[in-house]
Amino acid sequence: MLILVSSGSRDAKEVSQAYPLESRPFGDNLILPGDCLIPWSRLALKPARARGASQGCSVDSYSRKTLLERNMKIGMLTGGGDCPGLNAVIRAVVRKGIFTYEDEFIGFMEGWRGVIDDKSMPLDLDAVGGILPRGGTILRTSRTNPSKRPDGIDRCIATLEKNQIDALIAIGGDDTLSVAQKLHERGAKVIGVPKTIDNDLGGTDYTFGFDTACNIVCEALDRVHTTAEAHNRVMVVEVMGRDAGWIALYSGIAGGADVILIPERPFDVDKVADSIRQRHERGRYFSIVVVAEGAKFSSVPGQGSPVLQDMGKDEFGHVKLGGIANILAREIEKRTNYETRAVVLGHIQRGGSPSAFDRVLATRYGLGAIDMVHRGEFGCMAALRSNKIVSIPLLEAISRNRTVDSEMIQIVDGLFQKVHDRETV
Repeated sequence: MLILVSSGSRDAKEVSQAYPLESRPFGDNLILPGDCLIPWSRLALKPARARGASQGCSVDSYSRKTLLERNMKIGMLTGGGDCPGLNAVIRAVVRKGIFTYEDEFIGFMEGWRGVIDDKSMPLDLDAVGGILPRGGTILRTSRTNPSKRPDGIDRCIATLEKNQIDALIAIGGDDTLSVAQKLHERGAKVIGVPKTIDNDLGGTDYTFGFDTACNIVCEALDRVHTTAEAHNRVMVVEVMGRDAGWIALYSGIAGGADVILIPERPFDVDKVADSIRQRHERGRYFSIVVVAEGAKFSSVPGQGSPVLQDMGKDEFGHVKLGGIANILAREIEKRTNYETRAVVLGHIQRGGSPSAFDRVLATRYGLGAIDMVHRGEFGCMAALRSNKIVSIPLLEAISRNRTVDSEMIQIVDGLFQKVHDRETV
């Protein structure tokens, strides 16, 4: 295995002085101009240096000139909620890692739980054969948070060392990647891949799974339309979206919804009822309301609280949302006297085969992630920006949620008739 360095006339002594020992020996050599040979164990690339959002992550200028062609042992996991496209990422990482870099892969089972308990499976070409169109994840998943266990992070690091893992690729949302950041701060070599059907992860334009979820919701809305029209009913359709209303917004536009309610803009149920009443006055005797599970009732702009199923929280501190469609349907019927029904799509949005867009996007993320590993861009996440796969610091990705912006809200407002203020007597 050759490692070529295009660095002018540096000799082996200068290189070994510039880059102190930071990694285990792999038995490879560094070939320098002038047939100067030094062991790979005496060369260590400097860690990735985080830069601004526009520049992403990079290694130092000397290391950028290095062509790294050595096999590595790489771990992979999928954490948090499942979504279509996870298997496409796994497949892309393994295929390019084997064909291009001759890497070895193991997959940790059930997210961070597999790293804590050292539960894994080998990932080779046979393991990833035929998984591209499959939903879910062959590695399974969980919402395990190592930080909630007294020795959770230490056990993760011990597992990586025991299995001689050179790099770990964590595929997940902000919760999964927040654990990846903590491991990186402890010295682990971690790369992140963004995953959430809610499309609310910061630093990236789109996450895979979102397009599939929108297609599923849009198809459901097409079906709901026909039965709503046949019975002159108002149909309230609840979709996923805890803190961001991207699914409600996109699917509502594509599915021809008459009212779209999102977490970013708390709503007054009286105004919702008025808008439906105005629609009926125009001769449209059915209406479709799309509401995100995290949408908030409020008569005061900017205030409100989401509807909870119960007061319990998961290991990352999230409450269990759900039930807003049933409450909203009851309140609409009470105010309008129009027959109203609720439909909760729930986990239907997560299941099934990924769309063509998500298969391609997930594949691009996987290819980008394995290249980032071999460029030494640890502590970073693959991101989509202006249709390019780039690397950004994990901290940037998990620092804030990507919520629906005012421009997209104005687009929706332009589609609907304004609600006239009711005259006071």
